[in-house]
Amino acid sequence: MSKQIDTTQRYRQRLLGLLSMTAGFWSLTGPIAASQAWAQAPATASKAPEQLRIGYQKSAANLVIVKQQGALEKRLPATKVSWVEFPAGPQLLEALSVGSLEFGLTGDSPPVFAQAAGKNLVYVGAEPAKPDSSAILVLRGSPVRTLADLKGRKVALQKGSSAHYLLVRALAKAQLQWSDIQPIYLAPADARAAFERGSVDAWAIWDPFYAATELAIQPRVIATGRGLSGNHSFYLAATAFAQDHPQTLAVLFEELTRADRFVQEHRPEAIKLIASFSGLDAGVVSLFLQRRPRSPVGLLSGKTVADQQQVADAFAALSLIPKPVQVAAIVWQPRDERLFLNPQP
Repeated sequence: MSKQIDTTQRYRQRLLGLLSMTAGFWSLTGPIAASQAWAQAPATASKAPEQLRIGYQKSAANLVIVKQQGALEKRLPATKVSWVEFPAGPQLLEALSVGSLEFGLTGDSPPVFAQAAGKNLVYVGAEPAKPDSSAILVLRGSPVRTLADLKGRKVALQKGSSAHYLLVRALAKAQLQWSDIQPIYLAPADARAAFERGSVDAWAIWDPFYAATELAIQPRVIATGRGLSGNHSFYLAATAFAQDHPQTLAVLFEELTRADRFVQEHRPEAIKLIASFSGLDAGVVSLFLQRRPRSPVGLLSGKTVADQQQVADAFAALSLIPKPVQVAAIVWQPRDERLFLNPQP
């Protein structure tokens, strides 16, 4: 009996010693060491999913660089990584919500429409605001000179896109109602065709479509997002994926932020990579990157959630979504935020 007590005491002493050493390690190195250790090694099979299907658009500079450089394939050797291009955010989130994707990037409005429709997804990350990357355009010879002149006009836009919110805010600034215009809901390629042939009077659009049209036909810009819409970019994931694979999301954030540094510090090389992949002219890529600030990826800050709630409230007030939503209800909160050390957008 005495021997058993001694053994138990020795076990407890060793356990306390181990805990003390662990606490000492964290006090000296902190979460940064843990993140660096994770960053230096590929994700293990136990941490990584079998597949990672990523939805992106041509404007997703960070994702395109990550794809072109094969960064995720190196970091996640046990995972089959595949990439799917979409013309706009609403189509991307529809694929995400039905299980065809695990992860994707959109503008501010598509997640609001998806949440209002009860789609199963969560916000996991964000990039800083890009107000200069979207605009309302008219042809050079158009009689439309100001936002107030949009009254009674046909305006092309992708329904549920970031351009949708930009137009809502622009009309409010001009003291116009949504019912004062004729919205023509078209995907970007169809909208450009309608715009150029004069079938619509104005077009609310984002980069790189904005940049491509600007260089091709030199339209007039009657408003950008400046002072109207922050035009945030959000990373979303399937709910189960976020819950089950936070380490993989941490790898994604690290590589996306590294890609952003590459875009900022190696602009000519970044332009070539994006242009060769997207098929966009190098001049178009250069122009839309000029309008894009530094864009590290991080968890959503309280301010970003509040800004996004304003987007949701605006659509609800106009009955453009079936019901009001609380953005915070689908903002993912990792159990261990030390994995995500990038500044919060």
